[in-house]
Amino acid sequence: MSTAVVLFTRDLRLHDQPALAAAARETDEIVPLFVFDPAVLERFGVPNRVAFLLDALGDLRTSLAARGGALALRRGDVVEQTLAVAAEARANSVFLSDDVSAYARSRERRLRAACEEQRIELRPFPGVTVVPPGDLAPAGSDHYRVFTPYWRQWRSEPRRDRARVPDRLPFSQGVAPGDLPALAELGLGAASLDLPQGGETEGRRRLARWLARGVLDYGRLHDDLASDATSRLSPYLHFGCLSPLEVVERALERDGLDGNGLDGNGAEQFVRQLCWRDFYAQLLSANPGTPREDFTPRGRA
Repeated sequence: MSTAVVLFTRDLRLHDQPALAAAARETDEIVPLFVFDPAVLERFGVPNRVAFLLDALGDLRTSLAARGGALALRRGDVVEQTLAVAAEARANSVFLSDDVSAYARSRERRLRAACEEQRIELRPFPGVTVVPPGDLAPAGSDHYRVFTPYWRQWRSEPRRDRARVPDRLPFSQGVAPGDLPALAELGLGAASLDLPQGGETEGRRRLARWLARGVLDYGRLHDDLASDATSRLSPYLHFGCLSPLEVVERALERDGLDGNGLDGNGAEQFVRQLCWRDFYAQLLSANPGTPREDFTPRGRA
C-alpha cells in the first residue's frame, strides 16, 4: 500500500491543487498536513496575517472533513514534523507545491535531503503561480528582467490544465489530526475587527462577485481611489485560497476570451496584474537576494 503526505504551504485549497490531485490519483492513502513553523511565525507572525491563515486552515479542514478526512496540524520545524507524520502514517512519498522564496527553497532542499535519508520520495508540483518560474526565458538568459517582453510571451504561453477536485480522497485514518490553535496560543494579540474572512470558500465567493460586477470596468476604474474598483483578492492569492491560474482563466472566460485574444479591456488589465505577480516570482527565483538588495549591479553600487 502506498501512502502520501500532502504538505500544504501557500496552497490552502481543494480546487486546482495539483499536489493534492496527484496524490489522490497515484497513491492508496493520503495525509493532508500543515505545519506551524516557528521560523515563519517569529518573522511574519503579525495578528492580522495569522488570523487570516487560521481562517483559511479552518475552512480547509472543514472541506476535507466533508470528504471524510482530516487535516493534520503540527507545530515545530517543518522538516522534522513532516518526517514525523510520514513515519506515523508509514508514508513513502511527500507531495507539495513548489514556491520561490528563499525560505521555501531552503525548506524544499532540507526536506528533500531528509526524505532521501528515509527513502521517501519528494514530489513538487506547480500551483503557486500561473506559469512556473523558469518556464519562460529570453535568448541568452534564464529569466526576464523587463516586464513587457515577459508579458508578451506569458499571455500566449500554453497553460497547464487545471487540476480538478478529486472525486475520491482516500484518507489515511492512522494519524492524529491535532488542534487548530487560537491567536493567543501562538503568542499573538487580537486581529483587526474589519479583517476579511480567510479561506477558499470566502475567496471563491469574492471571486465570483468580482467577475460578475467589477472586472469589466477594471481598466477604466482601477486607478480611481474613490471607486473601490479593485478585486481585493490579494490575500486569497497569497495564501493559495485561490488558484492564480483559475483566476486568470475565469477572468478571460467572463469576457469571452480564450487567453490569446486579449483586447485591452478590463479583463486584460486585471490579468496583466496577475502576470506582474508571476514576473516578480521568476525574478525572485533567479535572484534570491532581491528582498534585501537591488538585483541590478548599478543598484548595488
